Amino acid sequence: MKRRVWLTLGAVVLGGGGVVSYAVASPSAGHGAGGQAKRPVRVYDLALTGGASGERKLPRTDTRQFSLLGVSWTGAAKRLHGTAQVRTRSVGTGEWTAWHDLEAADPLEDPEAGADARGASEPLWVGPSDGVQVQVVHQDGSTSSGLPKGLQVNLVDPGVVTDAEAKAEPAAFVVEGSPSDSASPADSQPPAGSESPAESPSATESATASDSAAPSDSASASESPSATASASASASASASASASASASASAGTPTAPPSTVPEPPIVSRAGWGADESLSPDPSDYNADVKAVFVHHTDGTNDYTCAQSPAIVRGIYAYHTQTEHWNDIGYNFLVDKCGTIFEGRKGGVDLPVLGAHTYGWNRESAGIAVLGDYTTAGATDAALESIARLAAWKLGQYGADPAGTVKLTAGATQTNYFGTAYTSGTAYTFNRISGHRDGYNTQCPGNSLYPQLPTVRAWAAGPVQGLKLTSLSGAGLSGSTYYTKGTVTAKWSTTTPGSLISKFQVLVDGKPAATASGTATSASATLTAGSHTVAVRAVHQSGRTTTTAALTVVTDTTAPTFTTAPKLSLRTGTVSATAVPVTLGWKAADNAALKSVSLLSPATATFGPATTGSSRTAKPGSASAWSMKASDYAGNTRTSSPSFTPVILQETSAVRSGTWTARSSTNYLGGKSYSSASKNASLSWTFTGRSASWVVSRAATSGQAYVYVDGTKVATVDLKSATTSYRQAIWTKTWSSSAKHTVKIVVVGTSGRPTVTTDGLVYLK
Repeated sequence: MKRRVWLTLGAVVLGGGGVVSYAVASPSAGHGAGGQAKRPVRVYDLALTGGASGERKLPRTDTRQFSLLGVSWTGAAKRLHGTAQVRTRSVGTGEWTAWHDLEAADPLEDPEAGADARGASEPLWVGPSDGVQVQVVHQDGSTSSGLPKGLQVNLVDPGVVTDAEAKAEPAAFVVEGSPSDSASPADSQPPAGSESPAESPSATESATASDSAAPSDSASASESPSATASASASASASASASASASASASAGTPTAPPSTVPEPPIVSRAGWGADESLSPDPSDYNADVKAVFVHHTDGTNDYTCAQSPAIVRGIYAYHTQTEHWNDIGYNFLVDKCGTIFEGRKGGVDLPVLGAHTYGWNRESAGIAVLGDYTTAGATDAALESIARLAAWKLGQYGADPAGTVKLTAGATQTNYFGTAYTSGTAYTFNRISGHRDGYNTQCPGNSLYPQLPTVRAWAAGPVQGLKLTSLSGAGLSGSTYYTKGTVTAKWSTTTPGSLISKFQVLVDGKPAATASGTATSASATLTAGSHTVAVRAVHQSGRTTTTAALTVVTDTTAPTFTTAPKLSLRTGTVSATAVPVTLGWKAADNAALKSVSLLSPATATFGPATTGSSRTAKPGSASAWSMKASDYAGNTRTSSPSFTPVILQETSAVRSGTWTARSSTNYLGGKSYSSASKNASLSWTFTGRSASWVVSRAATSGQAYVYVDGTKVATVDLKSATTSYRQAIWTKTWSSSAKHTVKIVVVGTSGRPTVTTDGLVYLK
């Protein structure tokens, strides 16, 4: 499906003869139409030509949307003196972006390059766009009027080759009428009194490229008063632009050597939709791969990973159609989701001569990460794929990704750090280096470059950041773990699992369990006794690292209650529903006791050294007091004795002397006995193992003697600064249940002889 758009180039003449040029592909108001049909890749070369007055302009031109662009000029060895800056307009939003610098590409001084090879910036992915503005700025910030000859803005539409891409493609827009209807930035309008580009009598209109795959001629880039524009589907075949400054390798195809590590998944050229007619010449090969240079492609990082094939196609078209290279320059490309794409043809497992790092291509491979990593680092997924790919390629030639190597310079130049290289001289490089290590460029960006040590470590091994995070099925006491037999070791690493061959759980130094490189846990069964347990990670390179060993004791013996749980009455407030008691016990373990838990009639957990707890019990009914002792291995033992608190009212006692009955809701059962008579007594006989005497207390309360089984055991003073009722004031506990008699005798204390009793509680 075709769409017609207007492309206009305006010019604003700046002080000192500088020129700002912009081209706009203008949509109509028909946003939101259906998706595009499938279509091939298209490259539109918009030639910027100059007039006598120095004013630059491009007449309106039929064109289509684009997603990638760059600036190129006549002469592959010539440099653009300044920085090319571009801004584009989004098809989806109609908004203009901020200015973006185009990175300078490496020069092409390759004897294999044809005469039509062009100098160019690196391509920039901008996403679906329909307008562009370009300026060239000197380092001092002024615009430059000294533009090279044949300057072009090259717009690449990467096409649509899959159903998924066709569905996601922005709507097509149809424009009828003058391109002057197009919106453009205010600062890009021609100054007052100047001629509008759309109305310039020297402007010419060219036809939109057809949907056929046949190539069309590029517009002339010569300096002439009239600006021209053309759109081509493919350029004519040209000589290879490998960007190598050293002698050509043998034309024969080498044999792919096996690698020391597995090959990562790689999307083939067919997989990303390469049009092989754009690269008709045969591949050239190096003798081997001694190093890998990492690049970034520049452009936005906001692309979706579904767009990655289109980005690769766009770069491929730019390298072949704009720069007139034989093929895409990079050997491999990686997107932010970690997908690896085959780059230059010739076989991913062969040492294909690329065009990526000027002066060093003859002994290396180039990996480019899609996006701009000047201020933001690459994703872990991208770093992982770079590490896997570099390890595999270097492993084909027995090279350590963390090592260094001598590379022979193919050109005399200076790198980003000011290091001077002389052609024919050998220099030391990391096996995995950045583009800036070999050439004067910021590539691969100030944020990706510091990530290269991580890539080297992941690629070379051993596994980084291995930690044994937990050992389940075992309990830790001090520095020793205890288990009943089976333990599960859990671990973590900073090296991605795809670069790890396997993990092993070591028991006493020998493998007891093996798990895959992506696993995070494994179980092993230990025999009785004391053992050491550790985790060993085996990197795909074969290098190993092992965690510190843990001491693990296998214990299958359950704890014991050396003193079974039992209740005893204690002092406190008694009610019809709660009697104060003390729960006591003693537990032990042959290895390491962990805890003792109360399971019923309430719940609580106690430390291994605790032997008692103050509780309350419901009177009048039997309750099971269930307790569980646990050791660190997970062995347990339970004990569940039953106890019944019984309240004996004062009316059930055998009385002597004078006692007065009192009634109040404050008393147990609503009644109590009170006596001020010396030697007046109450006696209760019961069968049980613990007893407590319950009284009322006040400032005027007196004293009483307590006799147990006929023997005086205590003198109890009931006096209290505050009045209180139902107080268990005296208790007695025996080792076992038996028949006992408790007798209370009024002392007749001077000035406060009265004793008020509220009954007796005992446990049976």
